[in-house]
Amino acid sequence: MATDVDIYVGKRLRRRRRLLGLTQQDLAVQVGVRFQQIQKYECGANRITSSRLFALANALNVNINYFFDGLAADGQPAPANDSADRLSGDILSQKETLELVRAYYRLSERPRRRLLDLAKALEDDNSDAGAA
Repeated sequence: MATDVDIYVGKRLRRRRRLLGLTQQDLAVQVGVRFQQIQKYECGANRITSSRLFALANALNVNINYFFDGLAADGQPAPANDSADRLSGDILSQKETLELVRAYYRLSERPRRRLLDLAKALEDDNSDAGAA
């Protein structure tokens, strides 16, 4: 039976795998399991042993603490400080967000900087319009 911690760790696993653009099969090959096992980890159906979690952290190029970031001592997600923190998990798990991030990092530095400046300018325009 999945616990809240198992589900939380599984969601963090899925988020990082998708952010890196890896399929479940890609990740499974790297850690020596079948892709169905990755599916079970991601939905929290199967618990991840410490040695497997260590292998997953290495494959995903994160510290093992990554899987527990944002988890309170009681095993519940820590309360968010503001609405942006509450939304960040949902935003990062959306397919279009991941596609945008990947496309952004495929750009060279100058176009990336220009795109960031454009986004900030549009944000400023949007906040000015809301204040009027």
